[in-house]
Amino acid sequence: MKIEKLLLAHGGGGEETFYLVKKYILKYFSNPILDSLEDSAVLKNGYSNLAFTIDGFTVKPIFFKGGNIGKLAVTGTINDLVAMGAKPLYLSVSFIIEEGFLMEEFEKILESMKKEAEKNELLIVAGDTKIVPKKEIDGIFVITAGIGKIIYSGLSCKNLKPGDVIIVSGSIGDHGASILSQREGIKFDVELQSDCESVYFLAEPLFTSDIKIHAMRDPTRGGLAATLYEWAYGSKVIIIIDESKIPVKPQVKAFCETLGFEPYHLPCEGRLVIALPEKFSYKALEILRSHPSGKEAQIIGKVLEKDEDPKIILKTLYGTERILENTSGELFPRIC
Repeated sequence: MKIEKLLLAHGGGGEETFYLVKKYILKYFSNPILDSLEDSAVLKNGYSNLAFTIDGFTVKPIFFKGGNIGKLAVTGTINDLVAMGAKPLYLSVSFIIEEGFLMEEFEKILESMKKEAEKNELLIVAGDTKIVPKKEIDGIFVITAGIGKIIYSGLSCKNLKPGDVIIVSGSIGDHGASILSQREGIKFDVELQSDCESVYFLAEPLFTSDIKIHAMRDPTRGGLAATLYEWAYGSKVIIIIDESKIPVKPQVKAFCETLGFEPYHLPCEGRLVIALPEKFSYKALEILRSHPSGKEAQIIGKVLEKDEDPKIILKTLYGTERILENTSGELFPRIC
């Protein structure tokens, strides 16, 4: 299917994004490093293995419960490096700012970025700033690139094997529900905020243990569903997940039921999804649950078998099974 015009859906992280990358972007930029389509590029120079990633952040509202666009930019870039087994070292930052943006708000963004960088022991070493005329963009966009040293090698979306279990490090959908509810003025009985945080110190004990990990992802755009489909497509497998095992906060469930969404499609900004052999699963859970951000970690499913027609099966709360659809369409504009 030929794309005539780019739509918001093409940047949503689901089926349309996958098609855009595979059929158009790779047509011009294809090479062995990019073709792997991992969260970060793995660069080998004979002396050390580095992970390199870049991302753009356009979230609206710019300031949200649990963070702001600056904190999100730093943690999001860190988490993409961590998902490839890397310790983040350096970041570059580019700001594209609308004329008239308040300096007070800009300084709040800079302060939050400084705090996150210091907390994660990394340096912001390069950057660029552009001011554009009013109404050419909405407020501020942030583009970040990160470099990290790989301390756990071999993670890939192509590594899943039959019998692997799937672990999620905490409740899903918090970021998506928080952002969308705040933007649309929807109030919760119980306060909900974004899960925006870095996951390096959550993942580091896994990297330094004797656990074998096959794949790791932070489920951002497209949520849990998009992450699982990336793995299913990459490894040519069928994955089954158990709805009763997936941690979802009550207010996120209520939000989704009210608006007709599924929490599996809502983005997270401080969670890990991990695939590993079953024999390592309980030790991995023990390690994750020992960290404050991993207390809700759960085994949510497993890899069934190899198949040329990859799919994700959801075992529902009623004991039935259905296909979990990948994210598609214009669900969440400017969510991250």
